[in-house]
Amino acid sequence: MEAWFQDLGEKPFHARQVLKWIHQHQVTDFDAMTNLSKNLRARLKEQAEVRVPAITCSQCSKDGTRKWLLELHCGNRIETVYIPEPERGTLCVSSQVGCSLACTFCSTAQQGFNRNLSVAEIIGQLWVATKELPDDQPITNIVLMGMGEPLTNFDNVVAATNIMLDDLAYSRSKYRVTISTAGIVPAIDRLREVSDVSLAVSLHAATDELRDTLMPVNKKYPIAELLAACKRYVAGEKRRRVTFEYVMLDGVNDSDQQAKQLAKLMQGVPAKINLIPFNPFPGSDYRRSSQQRIDAFRAILSASGLTTVTRKTRGEDIDAACGQLVGRVQDRSRRQEKQKITQTAGGKR
Repeated sequence: MEAWFQDLGEKPFHARQVLKWIHQHQVTDFDAMTNLSKNLRARLKEQAEVRVPAITCSQCSKDGTRKWLLELHCGNRIETVYIPEPERGTLCVSSQVGCSLACTFCSTAQQGFNRNLSVAEIIGQLWVATKELPDDQPITNIVLMGMGEPLTNFDNVVAATNIMLDDLAYSRSKYRVTISTAGIVPAIDRLREVSDVSLAVSLHAATDELRDTLMPVNKKYPIAELLAACKRYVAGEKRRRVTFEYVMLDGVNDSDQQAKQLAKLMQGVPAKINLIPFNPFPGSDYRRSSQQRIDAFRAILSASGLTTVTRKTRGEDIDAACGQLVGRVQDRSRRQEKQKITQTAGGKR
């Protein structure tokens, strides 16, 4: 932005002023930026715009979770979710229109993939939520766990998280901004070189055989390579841990034996385990593990010394829970068409 102002023949410090107006005060009208000269405001009106994602639907769950359906200029729609808790408020942000990774237990993945979100479209979700939420519902944590795989939209995601951390914008701590990945190993290593936000990994299985089935990306980046990259990411920082997400699927990955396998796998890894009760969606053959099974699984992990929590399901009544985000995706991957052909030829997966 400083370079852009210099190209206009203006002083670069105006970038700091405009950044504050947009992100700290939610002002998009250049005329309202009163510490800029009238001439500069007029030039900005001629040569620039602040384009905010349009809210097409806003829903509030009975548990207080809020979900916004945001329409982009291309006609696609994405979803952003705010989850209030007594000690914090978490905003779940999308990074892509749809997702290209085809994880079998995720509703977003079944919608196909259209494109990456721009920096403006990613940070615009935080802008909208900040504008919409009342003062008594602050956003304390930001997680890129919405639609899409953040690390396949690397440059735009990093640029957006930099704005989240910037003192002239949202001033978030690196411990309160989290990028979640299905396990793109080279991108994890690259992220370590350019950013120090927190890392979460969608694991969901303790063996390559099962993870290959649940998450096709594992065939390219198997578990051993993934865990090695996670260790590298937090190396040298005693306080830091990687959060591993594990969706609980009835009869698939929730046995005592699988809990013991996971506990053994995590030895020596600075880890926190989030157990996520599966959230159903139309067309899915999976079922949620019983609470008794989840509790038993957690007890085995905790007994092995692993910090383990069961994520409380939030926003399920408005399809805002983990794995349920859909939006409206103009699929360019032809995934839905391929699925129909596969189902016709060999039965439903």
